[in-house]
Amino acid sequence: MSMDYFQYLRKEKMPHIWCPGCGHGTIMKSILRALDKLKWNQDDVVVVSGIGCSSRTPGYLDFNTLHTTHGRALAFATGIKVANPKLHVIVVSGDGDAMAIGGNHFIHACRRNIEITLIVFNNNIYGMTGGQASPTTFTGFKGTTAPYGAIEQPFNVCSMAQAAGATFVARALDLDAVAMDRLIVQAMQNKGFSVVDAWSQCTTYFGRPNKWGDASDMMEHYKALTYNVRLSDKMTEEEKAGKYPVGVLHQATRPEFCAEYDKLIERVRPVEK
Repeated sequence: MSMDYFQYLRKEKMPHIWCPGCGHGTIMKSILRALDKLKWNQDDVVVVSGIGCSSRTPGYLDFNTLHTTHGRALAFATGIKVANPKLHVIVVSGDGDAMAIGGNHFIHACRRNIEITLIVFNNNIYGMTGGQASPTTFTGFKGTTAPYGAIEQPFNVCSMAQAAGATFVARALDLDAVAMDRLIVQAMQNKGFSVVDAWSQCTTYFGRPNKWGDASDMMEHYKALTYNVRLSDKMTEEEKAGKYPVGVLHQATRPEFCAEYDKLIERVRPVEK
């Protein structure tokens, strides 16, 4: 039996603003399926975003939601989680929002290992603000601020997350919604900071200037740029060169920030006489 998405949506906010062929709606539905599977009370879930196409997501979701300032979603989310650690806090953020103006917050949220799930809607471009090259725009690809092609190397969201200390790191493609559902569920269940680098095609500002075709064509391009991490041992270094692994890329156990903070409070609390 198919789930009823509208139980989790603010129907009065529809229709959404995303362009035809955009993958953001697919990711949003994957988040909803993950939450439905976990059976969390809607009043115990908080969804936080910054600014950008992906950051309109909380406006459509019938949970506790915040649409905050550019790049600061993780800062707001951290405050919420520390104030009430029992809440399930999810951050949705674009690649520009998370990795550029929000890059410092990204690094330190990973370092703290606070129990927050970050879903990066990664479409390799600034969509809402006009198609500027973002920190994840591939070298040589065009944007409004890189009309002759970006000359910088792109950030690898997952490598940065792992290096900074996140305890669950995964990459998913919106063309494989089943795998994305599974990875988001695993991320939400992790007792620490989780990052899912969710690839989403932007047909308007990335696809058109780079002549990547329509949404289905773009999905094929992204598929060609990736490989299943489970097959890594069976592939040569030449086969993996220039490609991105998809799946669970890192999982570790170490102390979670709120739990450690509670221990600190108990340790310094004055002893009653």
